[in-house]
Amino acid sequence: MIDAWHRISLSLEKNLTPGHYQLWIKPLQGCLDNDTLVLCAPNSFVCTWVRERMLGKIKDAAAETLGFMPTIELCSAQAEAPVAAPVQPAPARKIMTRQMGLPMAHALPTQTVQNWRHQFDDFIVGPCNNLAYVASRSFCQDVQGSDQLFLCSAPGLGKTHLAQAIGSEIARQTNRQHLRVCYLSGEEFSSQLVMAIKAKAVEQFKARFRSNVDLLLLEDVHFFQGKEKMQDELLNTLKSLQNQGRRVVMTSTFLPRELSDIDSNLLSRFAQGFMAVIDKPDFQTRMGIIQAKVQASQVSMPGSVAELLAGRIKTDVRQLESCLKNIILKAKLLNMDITMDLAWEILQNYNLDSASIDLDKIISFVCQAYGFGFDDLRSKSRKRDRVIARNTAFYLARKHTELSLMDIGRRFNRKHSTVIKGIASVEQEVTRKTSLGNQLARTINQLQA
Repeated sequence: MIDAWHRISLSLEKNLTPGHYQLWIKPLQGCLDNDTLVLCAPNSFVCTWVRERMLGKIKDAAAETLGFMPTIELCSAQAEAPVAAPVQPAPARKIMTRQMGLPMAHALPTQTVQNWRHQFDDFIVGPCNNLAYVASRSFCQDVQGSDQLFLCSAPGLGKTHLAQAIGSEIARQTNRQHLRVCYLSGEEFSSQLVMAIKAKAVEQFKARFRSNVDLLLLEDVHFFQGKEKMQDELLNTLKSLQNQGRRVVMTSTFLPRELSDIDSNLLSRFAQGFMAVIDKPDFQTRMGIIQAKVQASQVSMPGSVAELLAGRIKTDVRQLESCLKNIILKAKLLNMDITMDLAWEILQNYNLDSASIDLDKIISFVCQAYGFGFDDLRSKSRKRDRVIARNTAFYLARKHTELSLMDIGRRFNRKHSTVIKGIASVEQEVTRKTSLGNQLARTINQLQA
């Protein structure tokens, strides 16, 4: 009975809140095997959550739908992953070493990016990002004193766009074959250092980043919080590059003064160059982004549709662009005009903003989505599900409110350093698109205006 779980799922959809159904029931795959209902969750987190909080409701719906009470077995699609990985240290090290660019016999090649995804020409400038844009353009012009740039913004507001635009512009100005540029994230830098240590190739690692780089583009430097050995290596790398007159661009979700568990000397390095903050885009900037993307796609979009998108997705340029792409793609695939009805249909899949999204609404949403009370979020519990729920609230509060990290932490009975770590954890999982990250992204996108 392949359709048994489908019928049970429909029953649950009627009796559960839309948020609970979308987040915890819809991702499940199920089938009826004799008198046993076998359910498979996409990851262990969802599996545990369903087992602890939804099993009773699933049993009731199954009994009502099937006419008898089945035995329910829950499993995770990730359950076999640890077993499947063979324990063969030597071959694994060899493979990973090659992937990370750590040859044993010769110096490490400088990483070059042949196809930059972003340029200055497709960056829409407004009051929210004008300073960061001008600073980035000036950095490319080799202005005296501009050997280091620190770009800061909330997720999805353009710091990666500007970092790549800098790399693209400098590559255009110079001979690409002789440009020694390294573009990577803080996590990738740390991973390569770990691999170098395991491969006993630390000197080669140092040579790569200190002697064979003209321009270092390092994203998400807040990743180094609490990682003492990584901080030491990064500090020495920055010192070496500066002494040689090399150039560095760094990005972060947080300003240097907001970071915690970072060596004071490294913090000083972060703040040494020019710092530019990108704020949330205003309505006119969002309209400019939409109009530029529509023109590049060579489609016709009514002004009312553009205003709808600009008015409903306010805090995340990446989401705004994604929504616009989906509208244009669907219109092309179905050979139809872009209308308000089509726009509303696509908008339902995105995180719609409104001025009413404040910390109280975020807390209420997170408590409902994860099935906790606010006292659970404020408690000292370090259980994984509570930590994930708490971190989700931190992330949403940072994204949708103007509250300081300290104010957010105070509401949850936490230090601002804990808030930073929580936000960074969510951002890292979502960016890497892990199973947990995809689940977090779905949860975050359930917050409606």
